[in-house]
Amino acid sequence: VNWASCNARCFSLLDTGCKIDPRSFEFKKNKFGKPEVLWPLDDSTAEQPLHFNISHTTSLIACGIAINAHIGIDVEEKKRNTTKNILSLARRYFTPSEVDSLAEISDSDAQRKEFLKLWTLKEAYVKALGMGFSGAPFSTFSIMLETSKGIRISKTSNASRPGYDHLSENWLFTLAELNSSHYMSVCIEDSSRSQGPEDSPAPVGLKVWKTVPFVEDTLVSGTEAVKLIA
Repeated sequence: VNWASCNARCFSLLDTGCKIDPRSFEFKKNKFGKPEVLWPLDDSTAEQPLHFNISHTTSLIACGIAINAHIGIDVEEKKRNTTKNILSLARRYFTPSEVDSLAEISDSDAQRKEFLKLWTLKEAYVKALGMGFSGAPFSTFSIMLETSKGIRISKTSNASRPGYDHLSENWLFTLAELNSSHYMSVCIEDSSRSQGPEDSPAPVGLKVWKTVPFVEDTLVSGTEAVKLIA
């Protein structure tokens, strides 16, 4: 089963109404290995380029698509087992504030689920940056779930040293459950906050399709199959 969550359906329709044959697309990789669409210089659609990102688990593939905005997506199974203690993993990869937040959760199952939520959000962010974990280690930024302005991100003191100038807080996040079995996080550029950090973020225009390739393509936004968490 493939879930496509995007602002454009698959690779065939841009918001300009211009049909593009998916077979005509060419792809490249950036210096960190992230696949991108290779837009011809003389292509009129290049002014509104299509961006995409892919994530997969053992039983699901997700493709996030956006127009004229960088996007990152990550999916994880809610019942995914970890080989190590959750707090040990958190201390290795997360920031001190995130570790403290997890340590306050006494129930082990709830703690594991909260860890997976943070992990998918962090993964979606570094993928949206186009850099991945190697270019933006999880310890250089914190994800704040419980805020009045939705999910927010803040850089840590680790990010003050040279080499992490690319970290930005101007991003929108969506966290959801798929079929009550997976967590999905989507991160997309937030142009509405370009005037200042106090601007209220605009909602993510997220639409989700459940796809069986070449067989079925069903819009499931607003159904029990997609439960928005934040």
